[in-house]
Amino acid sequence: MLSEISIRNVVLIRSLDLDIETGLTALTGETGAGKSIILDALGMAIGARSDKGLVRSGAEKAQCTARFKVPPQHKVWRLLHEAGFESDAHEDLVLRRVIAKDGRSRAYINDNPAGQKLLAEIGRQLLEVHGQHDGRGLLDNTTHIGLLDQFGELSGLVQTCKDRFEQYRLAKGTLENLEKRQSKSLEDRDYIEHAIAELDRLAPVSGEDETLASERRLLQHAQGAVSELESAQQALGGDGAHEARIGQALSGLERVRAKIGGGEGDSVAVTALQLASHSLEKALIELEEARNAVDNAAQIFAFEPGRLDLIEERLFALRACARKYEVDVNGLGNLRKNFGDELLALEHFSDTLSGAKKQHDVAFKSYDLSARALTKSRQDCAQNLDKRVCAELPPLKMQNARFVTKIEQGPDTATGRDLVLFEVSTNPGSAFGPLGKIASGGELSRFSLAIKVALVGKSAHKTNKVMVFDEVDSGVGGAVAVAVGKRLAQLATHEQVLVVTHSPQVSACANHQLLIQKTSGKDETLTSVHVLTKDEREEEIARMLAGESITDEARAAARQLMQSS
Repeated sequence: MLSEISIRNVVLIRSLDLDIETGLTALTGETGAGKSIILDALGMAIGARSDKGLVRSGAEKAQCTARFKVPPQHKVWRLLHEAGFESDAHEDLVLRRVIAKDGRSRAYINDNPAGQKLLAEIGRQLLEVHGQHDGRGLLDNTTHIGLLDQFGELSGLVQTCKDRFEQYRLAKGTLENLEKRQSKSLEDRDYIEHAIAELDRLAPVSGEDETLASERRLLQHAQGAVSELESAQQALGGDGAHEARIGQALSGLERVRAKIGGGEGDSVAVTALQLASHSLEKALIELEEARNAVDNAAQIFAFEPGRLDLIEERLFALRACARKYEVDVNGLGNLRKNFGDELLALEHFSDTLSGAKKQHDVAFKSYDLSARALTKSRQDCAQNLDKRVCAELPPLKMQNARFVTKIEQGPDTATGRDLVLFEVSTNPGSAFGPLGKIASGGELSRFSLAIKVALVGKSAHKTNKVMVFDEVDSGVGGAVAVAVGKRLAQLATHEQVLVVTHSPQVSACANHQLLIQKTSGKDETLTSVHVLTKDEREEEIARMLAGESITDEARAAARQLMQSS
């Protein structure tokens, strides 16, 4: 429910804070007092189209805040969560809109900046305005199908239809993708077979690119390395000359040792000779090892002729193929596997396509049965709704008016194939047409009232929306106005209702009454709102009955109206 409205600098309102109670609240006052300003401000707060014309003259900005008490199960909490808002469903929901005098607008939800589109969507879920100049409510044709489903209590059938439509949509998408691929399957097969043949001829090996690149670097420097190794081989000698010289040195040392003998006093000399001999023997061994190592190194650089050309050709072929298929060289092996899998899939494509067609047909048949059942239920409910609405029209001084729920077949959607439109005829013999084009302002409000009463009469399910009726009593009075008031009061037992009215009969049926007044001073004109007590309500209703001169008879009549409502 709407619990509070706070308005700052909107047209003739400088500052206004209103607590709104449950039940039926009547907004009354002289013509031009500013009742529409309050509705405009409320619309501004819930995201309706508003412009800088709402900013009070001399003010920098206009602002309106609407506070709602919303049950935890209400749809708005899910919408806020999906939009990324953190909110507590057990706290009030506060919508605020600020419009600067240059026309710039800012929106807030629970004091967090929000887009105007989200604010409007949240506002649509919280409040309905029924009047000639408001495009929401029943003038929004897209709401009619939901109202019919609400009347028929068809939420179970609608959900089933949504579930089956989603299955059908997915199956249809899969089939369409396969059918698009079918037209390219021959081209794809030729391409894939050619690619597989090319990759098989190339036979890439994982890591081959790095191995070949390393070998190429080695070969590119091989010529200089071979020359140096040959010089090393020559320096080490391979003719035995180095061995002969070392052998001669060893023989000389042996002769010296033989001459000096091995006595105790000569131990130092003998040891030195032994070390020298050992070193020469070691030199012979290391010389041989060095010569073998250099020979081995030389053999490594002894590549076959043309090996460098072969490696470069191989690298060029691998890298060219990788560029062609937009992968790296190491990815060519996986690419071959993927192509093989795709070829296998193409070979089984007809089976896959046939299976997708069967799934599509099964899903469509299931959806079709659900959509047909929903259409049949809607058609039955539409007849009952038409009867109930038409039964409400004569007491509202619309005995010549007719109401019909038009159902036409449209495209497949999650909520079925039905296009639902409420149409009316206000005079005998005149053609039916959309509500907004056929009905006048007062008639539109009364049609809205009749439809809402019919819905409440059928189902006790609350919509958790505030309903605002504007001009509902236009052109009526007496018993008809009483009928309007009683139906508004009936609605208000299920939902919170606000009505802008000039009718004393309607006002008398209200639980609460707000008097809107306009006062003109020397420099400015301001609109104010006064919450009327029971006695003040009697006086105001008497004024509405009698005009400027309130008589005792008018007060008695007002008292009687209030007691009988």
